[in-house]
Formats: sequence, structure tokens, C-alpha cells
Amino acid sequence: MEQPGAQPETLVGRLPEADSLRQFVHRARTDGGALLVSGDPGVGKTALLDATAETARSSGTTVLRVTGTEFEAEVSHAGLHQALLPLVDHLAGLGDEQAAAVRVALGFETGPAPDRLLLCGAVTMLLRTTAARTPLLLVLDDVPWLDRASAVVLSFAARRLVGSRTGLLAAFRTGSPGYFDVSGLPELTVRPLDDEAAGHLLTERFPGLDPQTRVRVLDTAQGNPLALLELPQALEETRRGPTRPLPRVLPLGQRLQRLFASRVAALPAATRRLLLTAALDSGGDLGVLTAAADDYRLDDLAPAERDQLVRIATDGHRVAFRHPLIRSAVVAESTSDERRRVHRALAAALAEDPERRAWHLGEATVEPDEEVAEELEAAARHVLARGDYQAVVSLLCRAADLSPSADGRARRLAEAAYVGAEGMAETRGTVELLEGVRQAGRQAHASLNYVSAAALLLLDSDGHVDTAHRLLAGAIEAHPHPADAHDTSLVNALWTLALVCFVSGRAELWAAFHSATARLAPEPPAMLSLVTGMFADPARDGIALLPRLDAALATVHRENDPAIVQNLAAAAWYVDRLADVREPLWRLIRSGRAGGPGRRRLVALMDVCVDDFHRGAWAEAAELAAEGLGLCEEAGGRFFGWYFRYHQALLAAVQGRFETSRALAGQMIGWAGARGVGTAVTYARHALVLADLGEGDFESAYQHATAISPAGTLASHVPHALWVFLDLVEAAVRTDRTTEAEQHVRVLDETGVADLSPRLAVLAAACAAVVAPDEAAAKLFEQALTLPTAGAWPFDTARIRLLYGERLRRSRAATEARVQLRLAHTAFQKLGAVPWAARAERELRAAGEATRTAADARGVATLTPQELEIARLAASGLSNKQIAERLYVSPRTVSTHLYQIFPKLGITRRAALRDAIGGDEA
Repeated sequence: MEQPGAQPETLVGRLPEADSLRQFVHRARTDGGALLVSGDPGVGKTALLDATAETARSSGTTVLRVTGTEFEAEVSHAGLHQALLPLVDHLAGLGDEQAAAVRVALGFETGPAPDRLLLCGAVTMLLRTTAARTPLLLVLDDVPWLDRASAVVLSFAARRLVGSRTGLLAAFRTGSPGYFDVSGLPELTVRPLDDEAAGHLLTERFPGLDPQTRVRVLDTAQGNPLALLELPQALEETRRGPTRPLPRVLPLGQRLQRLFASRVAALPAATRRLLLTAALDSGGDLGVLTAAADDYRLDDLAPAERDQLVRIATDGHRVAFRHPLIRSAVVAESTSDERRRVHRALAAALAEDPERRAWHLGEATVEPDEEVAEELEAAARHVLARGDYQAVVSLLCRAADLSPSADGRARRLAEAAYVGAEGMAETRGTVELLEGVRQAGRQAHASLNYVSAAALLLLDSDGHVDTAHRLLAGAIEAHPHPADAHDTSLVNALWTLALVCFVSGRAELWAAFHSATARLAPEPPAMLSLVTGMFADPARDGIALLPRLDAALATVHRENDPAIVQNLAAAAWYVDRLADVREPLWRLIRSGRAGGPGRRRLVALMDVCVDDFHRGAWAEAAELAAEGLGLCEEAGGRFFGWYFRYHQALLAAVQGRFETSRALAGQMIGWAGARGVGTAVTYARHALVLADLGEGDFESAYQHATAISPAGTLASHVPHALWVFLDLVEAAVRTDRTTEAEQHVRVLDETGVADLSPRLAVLAAACAAVVAPDEAAAKLFEQALTLPTAGAWPFDTARIRLLYGERLRRSRAATEARVQLRLAHTAFQKLGAVPWAARAERELRAAGEATRTAADARGVATLTPQELEIARLAASGLSNKQIAERLYVSPRTVSTHLYQIFPKLGITRRAALRDAIGGDEA
């Protein structure tokens, strides 16, 4: 809540309320009247009153301010004294009896207490006569703290100001106007800020707030502006380290505590103890509260219910605080000894709930205690299955705090560091945890969890992949039990090593991983072998593993463990089975958006982007890629930003925004080369291949495709070779490399690529058709297009129809060619694949069909794909700036293109674009 004198523009999200108050002031300048302003404590009533008062002063209105205070609440007429003191010189305008009544009430004269009606009438007359000369606004804030006598007089006057040029604003906490009579008066309720405004205010005031804290603050504040401004400051004052993560109940700042804690302090002692128990046990189960009771009964809730601090759920079994800030106030009003006693009672009451019991024991324990530390560690294992990384880190850190031995502390901190790094906790926290490990034990830095965390941190800190690989491979080799498949830290290290090997893009780095997993006994973890086989080298290992994958995917929609969902999604990538995992992946995305684990949301976005691209849902893919890139910057995990740039580059390539696609690919290659991230280079080349094909530069397309996987081979441990083999074959044929194209088709057949997925079967059949002689090509093209799932991959299918139509036209089967080319042209237009639509259009014309496009009338055929896309967007009504943002170019570039487009289309005005390029296409 802003201090008096704040500018109106600081009232984030309050434009409707501020506008209502300005309108009231405007009306009151001529007609008078009163308006009540109500809302929860801290919701911003005072800030609105301040802004309104400033607006009134600037328009020539005299403003009188009254602020109720607890100190003066028992002083008769204290509020009236504040209100009327500036008007003392105007008392001469009243009758002698009325003036005397006001002077006595204000303490300027002695005498018997004035008649109440006489005083009320005198004050009303004083306000009206003053306003006759200059408009008057009387602003009453914190009305519940007005003394009774003043409240009676001012509420009397409020009903008699119409027609007087006097306005009265009275603000109070919802449901608590004190002695001020609000009946019959109009009321403006100030509600909490909506989610968008609350987020904007928090970003404006605390731009560097880490994502986890931001989510907690927003959740606790519930749109309360004062809480949004106070809670981050209160957290900063009690600066936490990685071993003390965010408290479950956020501390209040001084102003919040003054607003909320006073209500708690006024409750009976038994009620406060019951509320503290409810505050420390987030479940609010009345059965648990009863079991934890020692010196209270559930009947003691009544005073808190009457004061609207808590409410009982409709089922009658749970108690909930009316606002999270009240919960914080209850905790703030307790002592540390009281909190520990309640935690012990709750731990005893929750014997059947190991996770909650462990947490309460940890909070109740002060001295090192291995038994409690073990319970916390076991609880952390349980929570990890839900993917709540921050809770796991918190439990492990508390277990480390309570560890009697230095080795125990180091081991638990190392695991916390690994979980934090793997879950993309803030980098600083992971660094501090690793430092804590080093301080705790001399050998701790050699532990596998420590090394795994350090390797992940190295990747996200722009370190070299080879360094991370050496760290992990060496630590795994030196591990005392390198064959124990049940050693959690060893399995964690192997998962991390698999990630490092994959992003390296080099087959030779996988040798250390395969060697380590081969010696595991009794056998490697099933999920580890499934995922690495399907994701690392599906061309060689995928067919054997498909039955296991399909069996797991059959039940994945019922899976609640996010790690299993995302591991199966990774295994499904290159065999085109992500559709089976879409629903649980969207659950993770929605959970992440609501404040859940950022790592799970990020990886799920990656997975859905892949499926969206192949299935032609390009608009959604663009949105999710932008969301993922933003998340990388906000929530950590910057290392994975290249992945979302890859999708942006892919989309730009297929939509004809070649400059954008190449710029993004160049960024990826420049970043990845210095860090050894070979997979990012491969992904960038994939985008370049599509851009080259879109522009008809088949030589460059061939060079980029064979840099991913040479002709006649499917490169080992380069799964992207499965996504470019049609591109390679087409480019080879177009550049008279028939032998290379045939060799590549032969290896596809020998490898059994068609058995990996329905989409790959369609593409493999198309490749065979491309290299076949004319008499056999038609049958093979028809085979590709009639495979059961061909329609599920619209871009791939349209490309095959285009290739088929081109072959038919060259063999002079014009009628059949036009059928395929029309279908391809329609599909490309629907997708927004501008360069391919233009190519299909040219082929149609060559086949003897004139298409109804702008090419016939105004020369659209002369536009480049980039120009055509800009023309379409401009025709839809977008500004140059909006077009630039969508295409990732500068507004000046858009303007330059339009300058060139107009003469090509034979037009001089932007408004003529739609007709020039055809309304259906725009």
C-alpha cells in the first residue's frame, strides 16, 4: 500500500476503483453526497483515498482528512477535532448556539456537553456553508477507530450532504465499520487484485525475485497489495540460505503484522493455541486438531469464527483461515517454544502419516538426532516421487541439520544439492549446498550425488560438456560399489551421465555409460535401459525395446509419478508415440504454471512441442516454445534454452521466414560449439535443412543433412538422423547424387526404420518412391500415402504428395499430378507452410491448372516467401511492430519489405493488400 501522496499511476490494477472515486468527486463538487469504501486490511483503500484526495485538490476542492487511530478511539470527539480544525475560522457563519456547540465539542470552550442533535446539525451546516464558497471533500480513513461521538456526528452529516457541494468518503475494513452508521449509504468494495495485476505489481517492485519465492508470495498475498509489497521485504530481512528454504508460513512485515496480529492477540489464549495448531498443520483436519489437543477444545474456535478469522468447511471436518495472512499472523504472534510444543503434539497425532510426522518432528527438534534425521530422509524419498523438488531439498537440509555426524550431514546435503540441481532450483542455492558439503566432510566432494550436482551446475553455467563427462565418468569408476543397481546415488549419476552423453551428440562419449550399466547387478534399472535405448540410438536399439515401451505407454495415462511420465515421453520421442503421453504431460505443464516444479513443466513443454510440430499444430508449438524459453530465463535451466530456439527456428523455416530461421540456428551453433553441445548443433542443422529446402537450395540442404548423418548411414547415437532422411534423399536426388540417395534408402530398409513408427514407415516408403524408376514410383508413393496413419502427419504427407505430383507431371500424367498437387497445396496453405505452398502452386501451373491466387492478377508469384508472409499478416490488420515481433525481425525490416511488396502487387495503399493477395489466404 502506497504512502500518502502516491501518484495514481502507482495504483496497479485499480483503474476501475480509481475511476469510480474520481467520478464521485466530480459529482460531489456540484451535488454533494457520501460514498463508503470497504475492503480487507491492506487491500489498498488508503492508497485509493490518497490518490482521490490529490485529484480533488488539483481540481480546486478543499480536502479534509480524518484518520481513526486506536490511541484516540476513547477520546470523545477526537475524530471531529481532526475534521473541523481547518474550518474553525468559518464557525462565525453559524448561529451563536450552533457555533458554541461545535466549540465545546472541539474543546475550544468550556461548558455543558452540547445537545447531540444540535451538534449534528451544526456540523452539517458548517460543512454546507463552507462548501458554498469552495467545494469540499471530507475523507475518513480507518473509520472503525473513530471515537463513538465523532462517528455518530459524521454519519449523521453523511446523509445530509446531497446538494451541498460537499463529498464524504469513509473507508473501513469489510464488515467492521465500528460506530459509523453505514446503513443506506452507497458502497464501493475494493477487492483483491486479479492474478495479472498482482503479478505485474510484484514484477514492478521486485523484478529480481526468484520464481519459487514469487509463486509463494502471490499465493500467500491472494491479491492483497500491501502483502505483495511487504512479504518479499520480510523474507529478505530473514534471508534464508539453501539449508533453510522458504518457510511453510511466510513471515509478516511490520505493517502487515500491525494490521492482522492485533486481531489474533485479542483472542482468548485457548483460541490462539488452537489456531496455532491449525496454522502449523496445513491440512486443517479437525480430527488431527482434536488428537493434538492438550489445553484447548474445538469449541474454542468460536471466537475466531465470529471475528471471521477462520471458517469451517461445509462438510464440517476442516478449518481454513479466511486469508493466508491471518495464518501468518497467528504464527507471528507465537513464541518459538509454543511452536515446538505444537509441532511435537502434531507429530504424535500424525503417527500414521510418516511424511507429515517427519516434518513436524524436524521442526520440534533442536539438538542433533539421527533417528529424526532418518525419518526426514525417508519422507524426502517419498516426496520425490511426486516431483516436488523444493520440498525434498527442504526435508534433506533439515535432516542434514539434525545429523550428529559430519559424514551424515555431508551425505544429505550432497543429495539435496543433486535434487536441487536436477530440479533446476536456483543456481546460487545449489552452489551454497555444494559448499556446505565441502565444509562438512573431507571426502564428501567425491560422493556421486555431489559430482552429479556439480556436473548439472556446470552445464547450466555454460561449462564444457567434456568436463562434465570426465567428472561423472571418473566418479562412477571410483565409486566403492560400482555394480550395485540399488545404489540410488549411482543410478542418479548414470542418469546424469546419460544426459551429458546425449547433449554431446558424440557416440564415443556413450562408451563410459554403456560400460558402467553393463556391470550393474542384478541388472540395470528397467527405466534407465528403456529410455537410453530409445532416446540415444533408436535406429539400432529401438525395435527390440518397442514391446516394453508400448506396454508401458498403455497405462501411462494413469501414472501419477512425473518422473515416470517424462521418462516414457523421452522414450517415445523418436518413435512418434508422444500422442500417448500428451494428457499426463499437459497435467505437468498445468501444474508447473500453477507453481509446481519448474523442471517438470520445462521438460513437458519440450515433449509437447515435438508432437505439435509433427502433427501440424504449429500455432500451439510456437506458443509453447516461447513459454519454454521464458521459463529457462526465469526459473533456471538456461542450458535448455537452445531447445526452444530450435523449435522457433524450425517453425520459421517451414513458414518461409528464412532470415529468422538462419539467425536462430546461427545463435544455437555459436553457443553450442564453444561448449561441446553437439546435439544443439544437430538440431540447428535440421532447421537449416528445412530452410534450404524451402528456398530450393538443394545443395546446401544436402550438405547440412549429411553433416547430421552421412549418406548411406544412420549415424550412431544421433537419433535426429531419423528426422532428416527424407530431406537427405530428396536433396541428393535434386543434386544428381542418385547413388548416395539409393544407398540411404538401402540402409533405411536394412535397419528396419519402417518398423519403428507409423510416421517413419510413411517417410521410408516415400524415400523408396523418390529413388525408384518411373514405372515403380507411383506404386510406392501410393503405398506411402495409404498407410493407416499417413493423415496424422500433415506436413510430411503434403510433402510426399508434392513429390508425387512433381514426378507425375514430369512423366506427363498431368491429370493425376493435379490431384496430388491440389491436395498438397491445400494442406500447405492450411499449415501456413508458405514456401511449400508456393512450390505446389508453381507445379500446378506447370501441370496446366491456373490457381486462384494473387499470382494471376497482381504478381504474388514474384513475392519471396518472407514477403508473402509479411503481406498476409499486414492484410490481417497487424501493425509493423506486431508483424516484427511475430517474425523475429525489426519493424524497419518489415517496412522495407512492404515498400518492395506494394509495386510488385500493383498497389499503393496498405488497405488494398487483402484484395491483392486474395481474401481466403489472408
